[in-house]
Amino acid sequence: MNNDILKNIPIETRAEILIEALPYIQDYYNKIVVIKYGGNAMLNEELKQAVMGDILLLSLIGIKVVLVHGGGPEISEMLGKVGAESKFIDGLRVTDKESVDIVQMVLAGKINKSLVNLIHTMGGNAMGLCGIDGQMIKSEKLDDVHGYVGNITDIDPTPILDVLDKGYIPVIATVGCDEEGNVYNINADTAAAKIAGVLKAESLISMTDIRGLLRDKDDESTLIPIVKTSEVPELMNEGVISGGMIPKIECCIDSIRQGVQKVFILDGRVPHAILIEILTDEGIGTMVV
Repeated sequence: MNNDILKNIPIETRAEILIEALPYIQDYYNKIVVIKYGGNAMLNEELKQAVMGDILLLSLIGIKVVLVHGGGPEISEMLGKVGAESKFIDGLRVTDKESVDIVQMVLAGKINKSLVNLIHTMGGNAMGLCGIDGQMIKSEKLDDVHGYVGNITDIDPTPILDVLDKGYIPVIATVGCDEEGNVYNINADTAAAKIAGVLKAESLISMTDIRGLLRDKDDESTLIPIVKTSEVPELMNEGVISGGMIPKIECCIDSIRQGVQKVFILDGRVPHAILIEILTDEGIGTMVV
């Protein structure tokens, strides 16, 4: 929310907004929230500023935010510049040896450090990490078809907890490694879910390019605000959960089974979607419980 908009809101209304947020702040105080960041919210500079502002605000009111990011479009752009083709199978990027070097360069380098720098310019403290640091995300080859796409075998939360304890926001690029030193491209949704589970986070927020889970994928007014894990098989049979939403929902369920209390699927195209979902009565996405 910029200052011009804020000036047009009566002082009494501003106070009411803060009072409405108070119980949510109390509920989340000193607890961990993992945010998976990607999609259009990452490409649009105005949305990127809004997301980083939300994260900074949550941090300043005592919530321990862990930011996990992908960067598919920028990886595709860089591969195009070197004349390499972007190929996907089952929604996952086929990653050969040359491509995984570019994935590491773009994710752990350009994107990760630009997000850290942006948080700092907005007055926050952030520390960039990737799954290779401290062998935080141990992985193995998913299969022979996808090349250097990794299946997570273990997560060591120590580097993340150390950074949180020092008062920084961990910003994590989703590349992993194995004992032989091979580097793997890790799906950001999968990594965020595993990290949230290991950290026993209060919430996992997955930012997407749609409003949430829709009963009719072509009608955003059919948003399903709350989904119980027990309802998922039937929703899959009905075709409500299909395509790219299947792995997202599976990641949500995986994190809940590991101890995460609530998982939110949010529309990253909506400015301040994180604050609206966490700190207000309304909420705007789908909550999986």
